[in-house]
Amino acid sequence: MSSHTPEEIRAHVRVYLKVFGALAVLTVVTVGVSYIDLGGSGNIAVALAIALVKAGLVAMFFMHLKGEVSSIFRTLILTALFFVVLMVLPLSHFADHTGDPNPETLVVHEDAAEHH
Repeated sequence: MSSHTPEEIRAHVRVYLKVFGALAVLTVVTVGVSYIDLGGSGNIAVALAIALVKAGLVAMFFMHLKGEVSSIFRTLILTALFFVVLMVLPLSHFADHTGDPNPETLVVHEDAAEHH
């Protein structure tokens, strides 16, 4: 077990306070952007981007992943990619079927499926 000097402790506290400040600023930015109409998906995209940055700060500094080996980062990146794929696939399917304003075309599709 190693002991830390008061200077090292102060340096760590300064880093934590800076990260806390960045998280607070990003929270204010998130609230501010919520009042701007960027379209439904635009607002969601901006909010998710800010949340991703905040999550990265928390993981890197408060969870001490900044100094860890690269295998942890590869695992996190792989997890994030799987998450994106699992979110995009159902959303893309939903987006394909929401643009049809005529419900009768759905019946035509069903009738066409019965004839095959």
